[in-house]
Amino acid sequence: MQTEVYAAGAGRPFSVLVVEDDEGTRAFFERSVRASPRLRWLAGVGTVGEALAWLAATPEAPDVLLSDLGLPDGTGLDVIRAAVARFPQCEPLVISVFGDEDNVLASIEAGAVGYLHKDAPPEDIAQTILEMKAGASPISPMIARRVLAKYRSLQSEASEAADALRAAPPAPAPAPPSLLSGREQEVLTLIARGFSYAEIARLKSLSVHTVQTHIKSLYGKLAVHSKNEAVFEATRLGLLRHPG
Repeated sequence: MQTEVYAAGAGRPFSVLVVEDDEGTRAFFERSVRASPRLRWLAGVGTVGEALAWLAATPEAPDVLLSDLGLPDGTGLDVIRAAVARFPQCEPLVISVFGDEDNVLASIEAGAVGYLHKDAPPEDIAQTILEMKAGASPISPMIARRVLAKYRSLQSEASEAADALRAAPPAPAPAPPSLLSGREQEVLTLIARGFSYAEIARLKSLSVHTVQTHIKSLYGKLAVHSKNEAVFEATRLGLLRHPG
């Protein structure tokens, strides 16, 4: 594996930025990186603020960002997002005491390529970085198990939701827009009940001429030529209100 990794990374050494607030851990990473001829140490900082300032000021893109999540002034997720946004070729690797699936998934969404738990760190972080640059996605076994369990849980929830949706009765179709105006509907209802034009005019406080205008309009909308045809067609279309 070592030969394959070196072949995949042939050329200039991969540059590494480390964001880790524990000085002892940061020093351990630095020794491991500096000991590898295929890696080059760029910098080591201990806070989100220092990391963001370094990323904003540096003219050189780091090939690898090795970052903790729990930092004194915030979360390493902000550092990962900033690094990937400015240097898309940068590959972040998280090493954290947080092993829950929410932090893992959030890190992956932010751009992390791998996720290692501090309780089970690799013996040679330099070799892990080189394997990542060769195409691997390093992840601690205990974390991988939790992520898979979370994935299966989400799949199960999605399947149950889909089953419930298929079992639910279809939503009723929206009612079609009314063909007649409110006044035309009132006039038609009174026609169906046998009222004359004059009676309709008196009941609705309208002139007979206005009633005739409404009737002419609804005849045109229903494509009919008589009261009986209007009542029949309106009933067929479900437009006629029941008397009462």
